[in-house]
Amino acid sequence: MLAECIEALQIKAEGVYVDVTFGGGGHSMAILENLKEGRLIAFDQDEDARKQAENISSRSFTFCQTNFRYMKQYLKLNGVTQVDGILADLGISSHQIDSPARGFSTRFEGPLDMRMDQQGKVTAAKILNEYSEADLHKIFGMYGELKNARTAAKTIVMARATKPLVTTLDLKLALQSIASRGKEHKYFAQVFQALRIEVNAEMKALEDFLHQCGDVMKVGGRLVVMSYHSLEDRLVKNYINTGKVFGELEKDFYGNPIKPFQSINRKPIEASEEEVNENKRARSAKLRVAEKI
Repeated sequence: MLAECIEALQIKAEGVYVDVTFGGGGHSMAILENLKEGRLIAFDQDEDARKQAENISSRSFTFCQTNFRYMKQYLKLNGVTQVDGILADLGISSHQIDSPARGFSTRFEGPLDMRMDQQGKVTAAKILNEYSEADLHKIFGMYGELKNARTAAKTIVMARATKPLVTTLDLKLALQSIASRGKEHKYFAQVFQALRIEVNAEMKALEDFLHQCGDVMKVGGRLVVMSYHSLEDRLVKNYINTGKVFGELEKDFYGNPIKPFQSINRKPIEASEEEVNENKRARSAKLRVAEKI
């Protein structure tokens, strides 16, 4: 939904914008095309993204190789305290999923890695081989939303007692017998999602990022966030509606809501049928747009 994201940002030619999920650089390039005297600061912790960013020679462009949970800090380091728009395309980028060596995809055999930051110490293999059965149960249930999370955790613990789980194929074979018949692909996708979220502390990073948006956004500025699963979308929706990812909306003495943003679209924007046919991943995308008040 590139066009929808760019339209939602309402880009001013001289504005300051942030792309906190640079990935392959598609969104950043589109934003830069709309800038004249403006500025774009992009974030990504992935080394492959940094290499991709080196291809952009625009003077308007600054790349920060770090997790977007440190957005406010790095903006300040680059002399920016207020911005006109922030774009976040959450989840996993295509270049990560298409690389077997990264271990993100259920389609390829690769190491149980799943780190977005290759310097990180926690891998999917470490989680699967060292976490307790109770912790695995919690991760599979909370982040993967598996209906048989307890059974999955027990099955992993039994499998690793024979030999450590090293590759994505090891993981799939260990869980093959408990995956729903005919729906194995969806089941493994949920398992991989749970592990990826835990490896990269994605929910905490998203929470930290969202709570900084109100501080750095100018009045009238746009927050544009695209999420791919209900856990992410729930946090984004809550933050836009209440100013918090958890908890109820607070009001001042006069009954006015205390929150930094006003939702632009009550229901999330979804990809067109044409785009879904071209990119199946777009099927689960939900785009929320809010304006600083």
